[in-house]
Amino acid sequence: MEFEAYHAAHWAALAVAAAVLFIIVGQRERLRRPGANRAARRSLAALLAGSEAALQISYAVGGGWDVYALPFELCSITLWLSAVLLLTGNRRLYEVSFFLGTLGATQALLTPNLSATFPEFGYFHFFIAHIAIVAANVYMTVVERLRPTFSSVLRALAWLHALAIPAAIANLAFGTNFMYLARKPNTASLLDLLGPWPWYLLQLEVVAFLLCLALLGLVRLADRLAGSNEAYGRLKPNE
Repeated sequence: MEFEAYHAAHWAALAVAAAVLFIIVGQRERLRRPGANRAARRSLAALLAGSEAALQISYAVGGGWDVYALPFELCSITLWLSAVLLLTGNRRLYEVSFFLGTLGATQALLTPNLSATFPEFGYFHFFIAHIAIVAANVYMTVVERLRPTFSSVLRALAWLHALAIPAAIANLAFGTNFMYLARKPNTASLLDLLGPWPWYLLQLEVVAFLLCLALLGLVRLADRLAGSNEAYGRLKPNE
C-alpha cells in the first residue's frame, strides 16, 4: 500500500503536527523556565539529528546507498540548521532557518512527496523530521521570542539561491532532482500551479518572496494580537 495524501495516515500526521504546535504556543511561559527550556531545546535538537541518523542507518541496513542521502534537499539542510539553532540560539541562523525551514517543511507536510505509508519507517521518518523542523522554528519564535525582519527575508532568499548551487551541480552529476530544480515532483505540489520547467523556477522567485512576506506578516499580526511584550523586536547582532 502506498501513501495517499489526505487519507487517514496523512490526517493523523497533520493532527500530530497541530498538537505539537499547540503545546508549544500554549505552554510558552512554562517552556521559558531555564530548566524546561534547556531540556526542550536539547530534546528537539536530538530528535532532528536522530531522525537524520536513522535515515542513514536505514540505508546501511538496507544494503545499499541512495544518492538522495546527500544533504542537498532543502529540508535536509534546514533540519541541521534548525538543530544548530536550537543549541546555539544564533539569531542570524534563525532568520535563514525560520523562513526556509518553516516554509519548506510546511509545504512538505501539506503536499508530501512520499511513497511509504503507515507503519513503514519512511512514513515515520518523513513526518517526524518535517514536524520537528517546523516545531524548532516556532519554538525559537514563540518561546525564545526571536523575530524575523524584512531584511532577514532578503538574506534568507539569498541563502536559498546559494544552497541551490550545489543542489543543481548534484542534479547534473547524478540525474537527481534536489530542491525540484530539474523537474516537478511526481506527486501533487504547489509547483503544479506554475508553468513547465524551467519557467516555474522563475515563477518560484516571486512565490518564495511572497510566502516569506506572508510568514513575516503572520508573525507581526500575532504580536499585535498578543501585545508587543512577546517580541524582542529587531534582530540584533550575535552576542
